[in-house]
Amino acid sequence: MTAARYSLPAMILHWVQAALVIWLLWRGWTMIDLPKGAERTAAYALHKSLGLVALALVVIRLGWRRMNRPPAISVGGWEAALASLTHRALYVFLLVAPLAGYFASSFSTYPLKFFGIEVPKVGWPDESINALFKWTHIVFTWGGAALVFLHVVGAFKHGLGRDGVLQRMLPARLFRN
Repeated sequence: MTAARYSLPAMILHWVQAALVIWLLWRGWTMIDLPKGAERTAAYALHKSLGLVALALVVIRLGWRRMNRPPAISVGGWEAALASLTHRALYVFLLVAPLAGYFASSFSTYPLKFFGIEVPKVGWPDESINALFKWTHIVFTWGGAALVFLHVVGAFKHGLGRDGVLQRMLPARLFRN
C-alpha cells in the first residue's frame, strides 16, 4: 500500500515538535524534585523558554496545516476515527499545556523570561489564579503524555504492520532498497 506522504516541512515540524515535547515532559517531571537553588531555577527557566518555543511551533504547524492540507487518513473504520480523535486531542494538548504554563507564570511573582529576555505578562501576582493555571498545565500535561503514548503505540503498530501509514511521516529515502 502506498499512502500519500506528508510534505517535508510538515515532517520537520512534526519531528522537531515531538523531540521538544518529549524533552519538556521529561524536564517538567524531573525539575520539580530538584532542591531550591540555582539548578532548579535554571531548569524552570529553560523549561519555560522551550515551552514558549513549543507554543510558537504548534501555531506554525497549525498555520502550515491550514494552508497545506495533510494527506487523507489511509485507514478506515475505528482506526480512522481513533487517529482523527487522537490527532485533534494532541493539537489541543500542544496549545493548552504551554498556554496554561504561560498564564501560570503570568500570575506569579517571578519574572517570565525567554532565554534571559523578559517577556510581558498578561497578569499580576495572584496565588489562586496561578494555582488554577498550574493545575490546568499539569492536567493537560498528563493527558498529553497519555496521548503521546497512544500516538507512539499506533505508529509502532503501523510500522510493524508495514501498511505505509508510518512511512508517510518519514523521509522517503529511508525506505529505498
